Amino acid sequence: MLTQSNLQFLRNLTENNNREWFHANRSEYDDAKSKFEDLCQRVLMGVSAFQEDLLNTKVKNCILRINRDVRFSTDKSPYKKYLGAAFGPGGKSSTRADFYLHIQPNDESFIGGGMWSPSASRLSSFRQEIDYNPKTLKSIIEGFDFKQYFNEKHGEKVKTAPKGYSIEHENIELLKYKELFFIHKYTDSEVLSHDFDNEVIKACQILKPYLDYVNKIYFHE
Repeated sequence: MLTQSNLQFLRNLTENNNREWFHANRSEYDDAKSKFEDLCQRVLMGVSAFQEDLLNTKVKNCILRINRDVRFSTDKSPYKKYLGAAFGPGGKSSTRADFYLHIQPNDESFIGGGMWSPSASRLSSFRQEIDYNPKTLKSIIEGFDFKQYFNEKHGEKVKTAPKGYSIEHENIELLKYKELFFIHKYTDSEVLSHDFDNEVIKACQILKPYLDYVNKIYFHE
């Protein structure tokens, strides 16, 4: 499991985000990466029990690189200040709505997933589904267990009604979303607990119906 020293490494990296410091402390990174991979392996195995398309996925393909892509960013810091993994068929590049695990100190860790930065056609299909059959989505995200764990909607919204929809539409607040995803944050003490992998697996099981809903729209399943 992850240790306090692993979280401290990420704190120190945030304060010393340069290649010289990183290479001087490479052993600490290697330890954090190894323990994070072990955690992700346990999560992947647990989630595969109810998400069969993950059965042949290798954990190494789920882990995000710690190096940042700075080509189009004004922030030229070379490293991310967190550890991340996306659990989808084949790994992080599945193109589906996948489970995403984010480990960041100071109580900023979370599990999440959903419709994030969709293409115009996918967003159009999402809104059409809400327009035609809102009950399916509402039954998922307004369910007791879901709302207990994922109690806040996230995602950018348009300020008024999207094109083709009336501002008086009964589900206009859902239709306004340009993306709609859910996260559940964890404290550092939760991340360091011995059963954190089981907690993440439970969260994924609760989140799964919404991801299935999104992927059905994405891929017309």
